[in-house]
Amino acid sequence: MAGFASNIVKLTLLVIYLAVVPLALVFAGSAGKLVATDPAGIAIKGYDTVAYFTDGKALKGKPEFAFTWHDAQWLFANARHRELFAADPERYAPQFGGFCSYGLSKGKLVSADPQQWTIVEGKLYMKFNRPARDLWRRDKAGNIKNAEAEWANYQK
Repeated sequence: MAGFASNIVKLTLLVIYLAVVPLALVFAGSAGKLVATDPAGIAIKGYDTVAYFTDGKALKGKPEFAFTWHDAQWLFANARHRELFAADPERYAPQFGGFCSYGLSKGKLVSADPQQWTIVEGKLYMKFNRPARDLWRRDKAGNIKNAEAEWANYQK
């Protein structure tokens, strides 16, 4: 029963966050492309977006392997990952500019934790936290559809 209560608390905190906490990220972008960045302009909190695909895990990038795309600095764990991204950034970049895909499916643009992610049909989706990730996974197709519709509002 304690696990159930803990999950209820986590879910309640997630709902509160999605409802009232303002987005504390800077938006970088060009030509209508928003990217979740920190105040220094680093995308997805400095994580290597290629590593999700090649290594199957979240890896921190290094400043010496940076690449600029959509006015944001993307960091990579090694030169090979940077080269892969530079050759095809759309393939490796997270969907929705690295914002939480679950929050977006609920109409909220919120930051994501790069440790909470899922790849679906070759596309990377990030979530705010583990409860958001777990809720999102219950209806991947529906949540993707809702998030895509909401994301269109930010692409104008």
